[in-house]
This record gives sequence, C-alpha cells and structure tokens, in this order.
Amino acid sequence: MAITKESLMTLEAYAKIRKTSTAEFIAHRRLRTAHLGEHISIQFEDERTIRRQIQEMLHIEKIFDEEGIQGEIDAYAALVPDGTNWKATLLIEYPDPHERKRELARLIGVEDRVFVEVEGHDRVYAIADEDLDRENDEKTSAVHFVRFEFGKAARAAVRAGAGVKLGCDHTHYPALMTIGPEVLASLAGDLVLAPSPSPSGRGLG
Repeated sequence: MAITKESLMTLEAYAKIRKTSTAEFIAHRRLRTAHLGEHISIQFEDERTIRRQIQEMLHIEKIFDEEGIQGEIDAYAALVPDGTNWKATLLIEYPDPHERKRELARLIGVEDRVFVEVEGHDRVYAIADEDLDRENDEKTSAVHFVRFEFGKAARAAVRAGAGVKLGCDHTHYPALMTIGPEVLASLAGDLVLAPSPSPSGRGLG
C-alpha cells in the first residue's frame, strides 16, 4: 500500500493509538533488525516501519498542513523496498562518546563495505546514502541509509529458502553473521520476481 496523505492517520487519531501500538511495533522492528558484530545494527525498513516513522515525525513536529505532510512523505517513502531490494538504516553504536568519536574516524567508508551474501550467489554490497553525503575526511556518520539490490536469481533463491549472510569487510570492522530464519522470512517478503518498474533510489534531500 502506497503511503499517501490520504492513507495516513490524523494527528488526533495517531495520538490515541500511539502508546498502545508501541509494543507491537517494537516487536515488528526487532523482527527486521540484524546485529553485525557488537557495534553495527541494520534495521531493514518496510512499508510499516516507514509509515510509523512518518506518523512519528508528524506527531512530534505537530505537522498537519498538506505541504508539510507531503514533505515528510517525500523524505521517507523512498526507503520502502520496491521488490528488487532490501533498504535499511545502518546504525553505528558506541555508548561512550569518546570511543564513538574515535571509532567513527577509523570506520570511514564502512557503509560501503557492508554486504549481503545469498547462498550460491555473489556478494551484494550496500549502496549507501544516495543523494546524501554522510561522511567527511575526518569521520563517517553514525547513521547511514543503505540499499541492497538483488538480481532475479538471487531474489528467487531467497524466496525459496536459501541461507543468507550479512557481513562487513572493512579493515577495522570485519564481521559476518547468518541472518536468522524469522528475520529472513520477514525480509524474503520484500522481494518479488517480477516487480513493477519503479525508481530504486532513496530520493532524499
């Protein structure tokens, strides 16, 4: 279901269900999150997570005018996977601020070295931060937006139950993990064999 102004809840309606729906949403988010090593989390997005994000932004910022609502939709809707890919928010997490500053400097480019490996197929490296510049010569950002684009054969393999690994081959953050069956089952639903043509980029900015 496409995210449109008409399909979103009003501020009043969302406020009424916001607290009672939080636990269920957290469970859904957990089902779509993979932890790569100790300090990187990959939160795979879908229509439900992005719809919630938009509703939260409208709630927090008290946005109710049509132009403002459309602006939030335009900012986030491109993060919904479109059938050939997985789209995700990559979080680099170090609780201690001094350690975080040091590690973000060491991990420049890490977002480009994260990959998905479908059993029997080549690695698919993340396409990171389209339309955005989230690092500089001194450090990378703690948050990145990434897209993993799959060919038809790899999509078919995932839907048929092939194993999938998530990894990183950055010099300072080598990591590899197998995506668990429950998370993988959720992610497999994002992939279709013959998707309708649509832009794959994020379109943020």
